[in-house]
Amino acid sequence: MPIYRILVTDDEAKIRTLIRKYAEFEGHQVTEAENGMRAVELCRKDPEAFDIIIMDVMMPELDGFSAAAEIKKTASIPVLMLSARGEEYDKIHGFELGADDYVVKPFSPKELMLRINAIMNRARPAAAQKPRRVAAFGGLAIDLDARVITVDGRRVDLSPKEYDLLNYLVANKGMALTREMLLTHVWGYDFYGDDRTLDTHIKLLRKRLGPYSKYIVTLRGVGYRFEVLDGHDES
Repeated sequence: MPIYRILVTDDEAKIRTLIRKYAEFEGHQVTEAENGMRAVELCRKDPEAFDIIIMDVMMPELDGFSAAAEIKKTASIPVLMLSARGEEYDKIHGFELGADDYVVKPFSPKELMLRINAIMNRARPAAAQKPRRVAAFGGLAIDLDARVITVDGRRVDLSPKEYDLLNYLVANKGMALTREMLLTHVWGYDFYGDDRTLDTHIKLLRKRLGPYSKYIVTLRGVGYRFEVLDGHDES
């Protein structure tokens, strides 16, 4: 089992202790930060010091959203957000900032560890195991293995989950993909949550794709399909 270097950022010491207990039980290395400012400082000091960050949203001095956004400027580290608030707006805001997952308090430590494992499994590079895949559809160019996308020549940054979703849609171009299929293959069999998470990510992905959002077709009552409708097939 891989050992992860986890940065736990929460202003509540009991929450940090709870997470540390379960993470260290599974063999992971844990560093604690009592607020967002401290987390930013640690990541600036060494952008490669951590494999994943668990970040509380509501904290003094610097909230979790702002801290995560600041960290993303200098380090490419998966972030799992924690919050006592479960409103859709907060989740969407977190995903727009590049969060990889969002867990609402109170939470199960076992579930949290499962989510961390799922995030890290998705983050592992696969380029060494299979040929590089590059697809282009009109002005939309997708390097699925380098996880780079350009829209009309302009690079667009996607969150890791948005890349995974687009990757799966494109890899199954023309196929009707049910909501269950997408949740199973993109989020994993151990996904905890409801299918509104899928709708939120589809909405965000369409926003990133701009004029090429039309390639993601909604199949009412079924799911979604990636379909090139204007004759710009893969090149």
